[in-house]
Amino acid sequence: MKYPVLRISFGSGVHQQLASLEALIHEQLLGYEESYQLTPSLPDIPSRFKRLIQGLCQQTGQRVVVLIDEYDKPILDNLTEPERARTMRDALRNFYSVLKDSDAHLKFVLITGVSKFSKVSLFSGLNNLEDITIRADYSSLCGYTSDDLETVFAPELEGVDRAQIQAWYNGYNWRGESVYNPFDLLLFFREHEFKSYWFETGTPTFLVNFLAQRRYFTPDLMQLHTSEKLLSSFDVDYIAPEALLWQAGYLTFHQVQEPRLGHRIYTLGYPNREVEAALNEVLLPAYGPEPQPAFLARSQLDAALASHDLSALQQSLHAFFASIAPLSSAVRLDDSPTAEAPHDWYRNNPLAQYEGYYASLFYSQLAALGLDTRVEDATNKGRIDLALRYQNHVYLFEFKVVEQVPEGKALQQLIDKGYAEKYREPGVGITLIGIEFSREQRNIVAFETHIVG
Repeated sequence: MKYPVLRISFGSGVHQQLASLEALIHEQLLGYEESYQLTPSLPDIPSRFKRLIQGLCQQTGQRVVVLIDEYDKPILDNLTEPERARTMRDALRNFYSVLKDSDAHLKFVLITGVSKFSKVSLFSGLNNLEDITIRADYSSLCGYTSDDLETVFAPELEGVDRAQIQAWYNGYNWRGESVYNPFDLLLFFREHEFKSYWFETGTPTFLVNFLAQRRYFTPDLMQLHTSEKLLSSFDVDYIAPEALLWQAGYLTFHQVQEPRLGHRIYTLGYPNREVEAALNEVLLPAYGPEPQPAFLARSQLDAALASHDLSALQQSLHAFFASIAPLSSAVRLDDSPTAEAPHDWYRNNPLAQYEGYYASLFYSQLAALGLDTRVEDATNKGRIDLALRYQNHVYLFEFKVVEQVPEGKALQQLIDKGYAEKYREPGVGITLIGIEFSREQRNIVAFETHIVG
């Protein structure tokens, strides 16, 4: 059985004016009217769309299939301008409302997009839509599975470390089987280089500013606990950071718990190494450090870890924290003359007064290198500020903030708590590092190490 198909796409171009959006829709509707020799008769978009569906159904004797791709893009393109985004949302809501009134003439409707706007805000009255975003049986719909990798791409795997491919490009999960990012995987097989292919397709400027303006504690991105309602609370007038990051693909499901019937707790985290490294690299400048000095310090840090040179490691960290921009040169978050620069708002924010701020910057610096980093890793004695696995070595870090004079408490806590016990393995070296920061100097004033025997 063949059915007439209407495919409407909002993926082309950036539409920042209502007239531009309306012209795009009219153009696509006109194309189908000409193909089926239907006479355009109504000027407004909802009426024209409804008449087209009815006309196709009458002409072919079959109900119509409607496919809408990137349904939300005109709104997302304007999220930095809320009033304009609302205008786009309202126009699209009028367009989509036709689907409700045309139910008798429709065989099937599939709507895809990046974000999950609530039905109330965008699909008001369209109660016959079924949301398959987090349906376990659809989890592998938009990615390559491990079985796909081992069968379809078997010829491409020769000489390739499968564990590295998995760490870099697998991990997207919607309560079912985890999948690889198709865009990444195909480009990796072509280029044979581990790079942030997907992340580099778009500069997440809005996302970076969004997190920075809300003074988000970046290590929390490794493990967030949220509810399904919060993940679905996405609209122009209110966007939860968790919902934005999850819906945009920067976070994914790591665990779903149901402590009592009907009440689910979702644990979110980075899907893979690509996203963790790339996102933290672009976030760092918004949180204080100047990009070029931070990059050089990051390169020195990588070399120091590779050679297990603790003195060079200390120097690289000192250079990194020295790269935090002074107020006069820090990048501002908007064009307002009263806008706080990142360095300034951390200086005036309680977050800068304790080890969490320094730990978060250090974490992002390590994460930007794509290293295996764990923040507040739990042991039976407590939580370690930061644990880093590098080749056959484990580095355990504890951070303390002091006024000016080192107190020696950071390293001593690592020793007294026996944090190293969890990481003892044959052939694995363990180094404890206690770091103390001065509030006055805004840099490291103590760097003590202890190699566990």
